[in-house]
Amino acid sequence: MSLPVLSSSAVKFRRVLAHFPQELSLAFAYGSGVFRQAGASAEHGETNMLDFVFAVDDAATWHMTNLLKNKSHYSFLKFFGPKKISTIQRYGAGIYYNTLVPCNGRMIKYGVISTDALIEDLFHWKTLYVAGRLQKPVKILAQNENSRLQAALVSNLKSAVTAAFLMLPESFSEEDLYMQIAGLSYSGDFRMIIGEDKAKVQNIVKPNVAHFQKLYSAILQDCPQVVYKHHLGRLEANKSPEGQFTQLMALPKTLQQKITALVNPPGKNRDVEEILLQVAHDPDCGFVVHQGRSG
Repeated sequence: MSLPVLSSSAVKFRRVLAHFPQELSLAFAYGSGVFRQAGASAEHGETNMLDFVFAVDDAATWHMTNLLKNKSHYSFLKFFGPKKISTIQRYGAGIYYNTLVPCNGRMIKYGVISTDALIEDLFHWKTLYVAGRLQKPVKILAQNENSRLQAALVSNLKSAVTAAFLMLPESFSEEDLYMQIAGLSYSGDFRMIIGEDKAKVQNIVKPNVAHFQKLYSAILQDCPQVVYKHHLGRLEANKSPEGQFTQLMALPKTLQQKITALVNPPGKNRDVEEILLQVAHDPDCGFVVHQGRSG
């Protein structure tokens, strides 16, 4: 899943990684410091903050070692010790961030998440916070041999494709698909609606289509739910009720639950399969999925 990024970046990122405890199940860099965004100059990419996520099997032990190496990175929480930090980490999206950290002449921020919490988010989209970042191109810096984590990373990409198919019309371009995928983790984000930067998703996708292709091309080739008409540069998804039902049943558990909560009247005790079958026959199926994602 490692992708080429801006020139000379591999060495730069590995030098940063060398400052931290090496017991990592996954480490990746993401954001505009890694992948160029539309409207940003090359110089901007070389000066803005570098963002990292570190997945660790044992958060308390990792923070203990990191406190010995990099105590200045932590806020006042350092005085409470590694156990307290790892407990606080479990709240919200399950990730603890140290921000505005000077490192090798650059400002960085890094989030620490337990491997189990990451796998849970990748499979089930419990918060989609880190899973959403991994649906877009990132620079993988370290990854161990955890087969469950590897399966979860692939599952997350497949789920992103499935959700996008449901929300797109029958025929769409490859760029449309990547725009929909990149927007998944922004759905329901008030900043996108109010207009902090409505073109943010477009700015992520347009300069990085080749990186998105490397992430998703194998999944699209193996997907029975879509036909890629290369001569037209378009994809056609199966929009039959049967096709949509198959896609709905393949969605992550949390999104299925949100969709069923939207369409199942209070007090009516129907199972998920029955409700999703109803949604599959609904002409507004894509909108219902979008509402579930935004909820």
